[in-house]
Amino acid sequence: MTMTTAEADKILAGNFAPWVLDLGLSVQEIHEGRAVLRLPWSQRLAREGGALSGQALMAAADTATVLAAAAARGAYVPMTTVQQSTSFQRAVTDADVLITAALTKLGRRMAFADIVLTDADSGELAAHATTVYALLG
Repeated sequence: MTMTTAEADKILAGNFAPWVLDLGLSVQEIHEGRAVLRLPWSQRLAREGGALSGQALMAAADTATVLAAAAARGAYVPMTTVQQSTSFQRAVTDADVLITAALTKLGRRMAFADIVLTDADSGELAAHATTVYALLG
């Protein structure tokens, strides 16, 4: 069964902490094992100089992984981050960020993902992350 963006948005709204919801993430695309989210640029999330904070980008990558895993499994199940590694390539100022999470392996108890974060205006790479999740349900 293919998950819709509306279903993925419901997972986002119903299973994440209020501070994650405050990021304003929205699901742009959802496919089996792949999710694309939009992180809107906001002065609240910006650091000195107007660049989006690394903490916001890392939280967005983490969240996108959960939705990619849920889409691959056909539904949300409890899961937790085991590892996340992020390399920042360039600052993003005055632009939204597109976060594309793609599972590289999905097992019964573990999920591995590769996440690319790009400036939505220029398409330039802003950051690259990898995550490992333990599937609890």
